Amino acid sequence: MPKLKTHRGAAKRFSLTAKGKVKRGKAYRSHILTKKSPKRKRNLDIDTYASPADAPVIKMMLPYGR
Repeated sequence: MPKLKTHRGAAKRFSLTAKGKVKRGKAYRSHILTKKSPKRKRNLDIDTYASPADAPVIKMMLPYGR
């Protein structure tokens, strides 16, 4: 069986936790930050988990995640 290739775009955006959940960053934090409040920018900086519905597809793109 050949080795599986990791989807490089997914590898840069997602990571797997020890329990197998998919961790992701939040959107809207890259530019046009002047009109966003400090509280909003601070909350966008916190990582969160991907939806359970999306997790199986992301895990297929990351075959060697852990």
